[in-house]
Amino acid sequence: MLHLPGLAISQVLQNASAAPRRENHATGEVSMGDSTPKPVELANVERLVQSIDAVVTEALEVAAKRTQGGKLIDDEQVHCERLAYAATELRAAKDLLAYAQAAKTAGQGDASVAEMAAVFAGEVAQRLSASVDAHSTEFGISDERLSSTLGSSAIKTILRDVVSDARVGAIGRHVMQQRGVNHSWIDNEMAVMTRDSVRQFADAEVTPIAEHLHRHDDLISDAQISKMAELGFFGMSVPEEYGGGGMGNLPMIITTEELSRCSLAGAGSLITRPEILTKALLKGGTEAQKKKWLPPIAAGEIMVGISVTEPDTGSDVASVKCRAEAAEAGGQKGYLINGAKAWCTFAGRANVLAVLARTDPDMAKGARGLSLFIVPKDPFAGHSFEMKQATGGVLTGKADPTPGYRGMHSFTLSFDNYFVPAENMVGEEGQKNKGFYLQMAGFAAGRLQTGGRATGLSQAALERTAEYANDRKQFGQPIGRFHLTQHKLGRMATHLMAGRQLTYAAALKMDEDETISTEPAMAKLFASDVAVWVTQEGQLIHGGWGYAEEFAISRYVVDATVLPIFEGVKPILELKVIARNLLAA
Repeated sequence: MLHLPGLAISQVLQNASAAPRRENHATGEVSMGDSTPKPVELANVERLVQSIDAVVTEALEVAAKRTQGGKLIDDEQVHCERLAYAATELRAAKDLLAYAQAAKTAGQGDASVAEMAAVFAGEVAQRLSASVDAHSTEFGISDERLSSTLGSSAIKTILRDVVSDARVGAIGRHVMQQRGVNHSWIDNEMAVMTRDSVRQFADAEVTPIAEHLHRHDDLISDAQISKMAELGFFGMSVPEEYGGGGMGNLPMIITTEELSRCSLAGAGSLITRPEILTKALLKGGTEAQKKKWLPPIAAGEIMVGISVTEPDTGSDVASVKCRAEAAEAGGQKGYLINGAKAWCTFAGRANVLAVLARTDPDMAKGARGLSLFIVPKDPFAGHSFEMKQATGGVLTGKADPTPGYRGMHSFTLSFDNYFVPAENMVGEEGQKNKGFYLQMAGFAAGRLQTGGRATGLSQAALERTAEYANDRKQFGQPIGRFHLTQHKLGRMATHLMAGRQLTYAAALKMDEDETISTEPAMAKLFASDVAVWVTQEGQLIHGGWGYAEEFAISRYVVDATVLPIFEGVKPILELKVIARNLLAA
């Protein structure tokens, strides 16, 4: 990008908007910067996506052989990360194209959907082609092969058309006309009804408290939790037989998205923690445990905290040291938990903690020695608490200050001979030392939820930025009239839509098979990166006011930075989940 010292962004935009019209002397036509291009042909977009697919598929085959099906992935971490992201962008391009094709077939949506599918596929093709060219040895793809796929003259012609500045700018102008609001078509009546009702609730009940929660690092109120519980937000994907709505993952993700659009921590993340425990119970819990715990969780009567990470153990969950030793207390058989946990969000207010602890002292057994416990506790407000048991056990917690993601508080915990009944081990003796695998099932759900959370936050940033571009005037006109603003908004909306469709598709796949892990991980990876980028782009368009707390975009920026970290930090997600699964396939 060209840097112009001494010129403010508004001046650069003014200069761009004042650029002379360009005349094509061959045709006599005059081209304006805000001209609308010829509508894209989805058949051409499909050809482009197929070329991307051919390159990524071959690159994965080469890497699979070199890493022995992913067993030697740590010997090629840099390239495997590169491949994981390329495969994720390919998946997003496929899902967005499929959505555009379905909308066209149904006669729904608007023309911008096809344009977004085209622009996104074009950008993915650009990045992949450049990456393969720069790292040809690692990819193992010959120049001849690249020239016959992404580098062919036919594909280059399509690529140049779909990524034209005029096409991206037209999307941006459409976004401003809509003021960024999401009215995208959904081929699911229940999902549409869910979106409309949750959006109405979030605008009325969550938006008014969002800034207060953030600026004062306050805790979401019990009154707010009760309102959400009354609407069934905590049990949407819990089967009806256990008191839930049985609505599946798509309505649940849309609920998360709409709540996160108004406040990430003050509403959107509130339903993620019970969802993680719910999935673990459904996968490995006994029938008695499902009947005991799932109905009150679905009803919002029990708030859940997830306690896995430790001060010295983050992504390497198999190295968890917090231990649970068989014991009796008050005449009851159970376990005494000892050790520390970190980053346990909502641990103070929660009624129960899902704690992953070592039940086999042999550290060499790694993940095979961990069990998952449902640990009851009293709810506490504030930034610290101490829970004492009559049997002598003590649980203390202290919230760690964070720049964003406020409204729930994340705690460091200390367990000192804290007793939990044997019946609270998820799956009881049948799942002893198998808690890691139950927790991973829950984490897949959490990652899917994060795709929804990130999409909601990106949507909020797009709306605020589109509003600002319409209303803010510089040099005698709204800044949205400048071509660079239109281009930025067009790209923001396009990547947001790609992340949304990737996440929605993953939700539907998870309805078919709850054991999948790759698709939820991809949704989390890509949508989180989109949120970080979109919020920061929105902040730049706001200019100086983007750094002021009175404008919500400043909150979105700091909230977004947590998304690539929790539920699997980005590099681990790329290497240990996505790349490993793809190379082993």
